[in-house]
Amino acid sequence: MDLPVMPPVKPMLAKSVAKIPPDMHYEAKWDGFRAIVFRDGAEVELGSRTGKTLTRYFPELVEALRERLPERCVMDGEIVIAREGRLDFDALTERIHPAASRVRTLAERTPASFVAFDLLALQDESLLNVPLTDRRKLLTTALSEVTAPVHLAPATTDIEVARQWFEEYEGAGLDGVIAKPLTLRYLQDERAMFKIKHERTADVVVAGYRFHKSGPIVGSLLLGLYDDKGALQHVGVSAAFPMKRRAELVEELEPLRMEDAEGHPWAAWSDEAAHETARLPGAPS
Repeated sequence: MDLPVMPPVKPMLAKSVAKIPPDMHYEAKWDGFRAIVFRDGAEVELGSRTGKTLTRYFPELVEALRERLPERCVMDGEIVIAREGRLDFDALTERIHPAASRVRTLAERTPASFVAFDLLALQDESLLNVPLTDRRKLLTTALSEVTAPVHLAPATTDIEVARQWFEEYEGAGLDGVIAKPLTLRYLQDERAMFKIKHERTADVVVAGYRFHKSGPIVGSLLLGLYDDKGALQHVGVSAAFPMKRRAELVEELEPLRMEDAEGHPWAAWSDEAAHETARLPGAPS
C-alpha cells in the first residue's frame, strides 16, 4: 500500500456543546465504530480510531469497499449495523470476535455498512489541508453512484434541517448531530468539530471506570442499568469532571475495586479484541 495519507490515521474528533451552532456543515452523529478506510487497488484496510486494524472483523465490508470506492483513496466514516429500521450497536460489538469462524458467521448473519463523511486522500493527492467544503464536494463526486452497503452521509448547511434531524433521527438509533466549520482542515486527533448529543437522566449503577490518558486518575465512569432479567447492561459513561475531582474519585472508588474482571458482568470488555475498536465502555464517542 502506497497512498498520500498512510495508516495509522487518528480521526478528527468533536467536543460536546449544548446547542447546534449556526453557519456550519451538519451531519447526523452515527452510533457505530469510527473507521478510516484505506484503499490502494486490491488492498483495503480499516483503521479504528486508535489506529489498530478492524479489517479482519468485517470481511464482507472489505469486499464491498474494494468494489465501490475509488481505486486509490482514504475515507473517514462509521461502520454501522442496521436492523429493523434502526442502528444496532449491540450487534456491532458482537462482530469483534477473535475466532475466524465466528467472524465469518456474523458477517453473514449481521452484515455491516460503511457511512462515509470525509475524504482524506484521492488518487495521489492528500486532502488533509483542503477546506471541508471542497473535501465534501470531492467526496460527493467520488460516491455519486455508490450502492449499499456503502453510503454517503447526508449533510446540510441549513441549521433548521439539522435541528429536524436531531429530533427525528433519535428513533432510528442515531446519536445526535455533528457540526463542522465550513473551512475546517482535517486535523488529526484534535477536537475541532462539535457534537450535540441527546440527553436523558437516570439513576444508574457505576460498575467501573477507565483511567485518564494523562495518568492514574479517572477518565470516565462506566454506567449501567439492570434489565428485566436482572442483567446489568452498559448504558453510557460520565466523563465531564475537573482534574481535581478525577483524582478524588480514584480514592473514593478504590475500596470497591475488584482484583480482576472474573465475575464482573462486563468481563468480556476486558478482552484484547474489544480494545481494538475503542468502543468498549468508557471509550470516547
